[in-house]
Amino acid sequence: MRTRSIAQAGVIGAVYAALTLVVIQSPLGYGPVQLRLSEAVTVVACLTPAAIPGLWIGTAVANAYLATQFGVLALLDVVFGSVASLLGAVWAWRHRDRPGIALAGPVVANALIVPAYLPLMLSGLAGLDYYRIPALGVDASGAWWAMYLFGVVAVGLGQAVVVYGLGLPLLRLLKRLGAERVLSGGSDVTS
Repeated sequence: MRTRSIAQAGVIGAVYAALTLVVIQSPLGYGPVQLRLSEAVTVVACLTPAAIPGLWIGTAVANAYLATQFGVLALLDVVFGSVASLLGAVWAWRHRDRPGIALAGPVVANALIVPAYLPLMLSGLAGLDYYRIPALGVDASGAWWAMYLFGVVAVGLGQAVVVYGLGLPLLRLLKRLGAERVLSGGSDVTS
């Protein structure tokens, strides 16, 4: 990788990790229902291939911090959450000319991968039952498949809200400001 790409990857990773760590303070930053503001940053993968390693490393760093707070089972998130980000970013870059399809990558990758390990990871948190919502009559606790399917829907919806609701407008703004030209090594942004 060129020096410029390495620097871009580092900045993208740092922004992703910093935003994730802000949201981790909220219960909506982890668990089967996730609204991580940092996932809006995944749209940068439509602008530069440097976002692929950047998002992967940013996710690993943020999830490693989470592992220090929640124990050894949270290391599953470091490994598999990072893989989900990597796959989503690769998809976004490959389909960058069609933003609606490109942004499906981070949504689908996280919706399919993250809920697979969440039941194991969250089982260690005493007194919390993320798979029961009495007000809605939902009880997916107990069977792994039920928890996984609940997680697929919940994580997928949370991802879609953030990636399409915040990320798509961010992508449009970045394109309007000429971020593609700047990230590719062209001239500086001019207004």
